[in-house]
Formats: sequence, structure tokens, C-alpha cells
Amino acid sequence: MAEDKVRLTQLSHGGGCGCKIAPAVLQKILAGVPSSIVPPQLLVGTETCDDAAVYQINPQQAIVATTDFFMPIVDDPYDFGRIAATNAISDVYAMGGTPLFALAIVGMPVNTLPLETIGQILQGGEAVCRDACIPIAGGHTIDSVEPIYGLVAIGIVNPAHLKRNSGARPGDKLILGKPLGVGVYSAALKKDQLPAGAYDAMVATTTQLNTPGPMLACLDGVHAVTDVTGFGLAGHLLEVCQGSGLRATVRYADLPVLPHARELIEAGFQTGASARNWTSYGDRVAINATTIETKAGPRVGPENTAKTLLTDPQTSGGLLVACAPDTVTEVLSLFLQQGFSHVSVIGEVAEGEPGIDVV
Repeated sequence: MAEDKVRLTQLSHGGGCGCKIAPAVLQKILAGVPSSIVPPQLLVGTETCDDAAVYQINPQQAIVATTDFFMPIVDDPYDFGRIAATNAISDVYAMGGTPLFALAIVGMPVNTLPLETIGQILQGGEAVCRDACIPIAGGHTIDSVEPIYGLVAIGIVNPAHLKRNSGARPGDKLILGKPLGVGVYSAALKKDQLPAGAYDAMVATTTQLNTPGPMLACLDGVHAVTDVTGFGLAGHLLEVCQGSGLRATVRYADLPVLPHARELIEAGFQTGASARNWTSYGDRVAINATTIETKAGPRVGPENTAKTLLTDPQTSGGLLVACAPDTVTEVLSLFLQQGFSHVSVIGEVAEGEPGIDVV
């Protein structure tokens, strides 16, 4: 009798960016860590919870460095490798950088997973790096209890084009490049309840490289960029608000959402990370909408649906851009040219106490 195929998601207690330590817990941990050396060449460090570190090496060049890794969000090993690699490289794009090379981070239960399966995970990561035109130049491996894969991603950026998450200005419009709902999909997948066709949509969005980043960085009207990952749209937008000293308004009806995501939430599917995210920052998010207008027409949405979408951990999520109103058309055009068909204007920022109003 043939052995049952090992399901990657059954070997991990969390999946994708839902593995992140909750924001409030992370703050408590870091509060006890002494401050590190901050040389003047370090243009971006830990001060605003940005996507990557940036270190200037000469007047025209700065190194962008980031690392990202997690446990399986899908069962297909090749897809897991692709998703993890795409997610890691995204942080370079979010800073306006161009990727140069990557190092692999590999932790695998070698006595549980067939070596062929582990190899397929690495092949998936290699495939994405080829798409990004970068090599995996090395890495590190360990024998671990749960499967872990990711990358250290190194890039380069002109300091004049560097985009932080803290540069938003009053009146800026907010643009989101990818649809929400990846975490909800992952919760349904783990219980074999993902609707037909939804898996392909999930993999398509999580393996789409955020290539508009460097082009957006060259636009003077683009003031802040970040990517939406494990803390959800609300969590990463709050980082923009906190760093910029502004308050955001998000129009719920304008949020791009994966098909079936709302229905799955209403059926009870959500990640544990979503609840932890809300516990961490829900006091700074005001959900004012009860009747939700969607493109399909008006629907009554329970507050829990809105709350779950806003906190849903996005693995390899979209770029979130704050730009001047007269730059919106150009930003949307760049996204569309790169194949981001769900790109949407979702709100704006204004003067006020840092936080989010959902209307």
C-alpha cells in the first residue's frame, strides 16, 4: 500500500505571514532589548517598523536588506517555495529597491518530509528568484520540527528614490495593489473547505512579484509605500499613520477582496492571527460601516466581516501606496501595466490622531 502523502499545512501550527508574532506582543519583547548602534549611513532601521533596513554606501546607492520566512500556507511544496520567496523579495520592492540576490533560509523536519518534497520547496523559491532576475547565492539549513522556508533578500536603491512607510502627507490618497483575503483562504484550505478555483486565485496573488515598487519610487507624488503582510491591512496602515502622524479613512466598499472571501468569513473561517491582530491594535480602528455597498449592490455585513478583512494576515500581500491626488492616475496605470488588475483607491489620509476610520 502506498504511503499517504504528507500535508505540509498539517505539520505547522501556523501558516504564511499568519505566523508573525502579534504586534502588541512583539512590542513587549523589543521593549527589553537595548538599542543598537545607529550610524548615520543607516537610512532606515527599526524606528518606524519599515519593511527593510537601508544602508547608504555612496551618494547614489544604498543597500536594502530584509529577511522573511514562515511555515507552509499551502500543501503543494513547489507553491509553498514560490509564495515564501515572493513574500521575502516584496520588502525590497516596497522600499523602492531593485533586488540583487538572495540567501535561502531552510528549516525542515528531514525525518518526516521526503527529501524530494524538500527539494520541490527549494525549486519553487529558485523559480521566483529567476523571475525576479536574481540568484540564490547561498543560505543556511537546519533540521527543525516544522517546515520553514524563506529568504534573505538584498537589493539596491538610489537614496533619492527611497520610499519609507512614514512619508505620507495630509490629503494623500491610499492605493492597494492586491486583493485581501489570503488568510481567510488559508484557513478554509486547512479544513478542505476552499471553493473550486479559489486555490488557483490564492496562488496567483501570492506569487505575483510587487514589481511596480521601483517605478513608483521614481514618482515625486508617491510619498510612502509599504507592503501588506501578517499584521493585515489595518496593522500596516497604522504603521503608516503612526510614522507619518496622520489619520486614515478607509472606504470599506472600495477594498479589493478575493472572490468568496466574505462568504468564507461569514461561514466562520478566519486565522488565529486575525484575532491577535485586532487585540493588538483594534482600539485604534473605528469601524463605522454597518451597511456595506459592494460592486454587486448593497449588503448588510456584520462588523465581524469587516474586522476580519482588515486584520486578515496577507501572505505576500500587495503594496500600499500613499500618493498625491494628482499622481493617482499614474500610479494606477503603473500597477495595471504590471498586471495588477485588482489595484484600487481605498481611502486617504489627513491630519488627526494616528488611527483608522472605516466608513
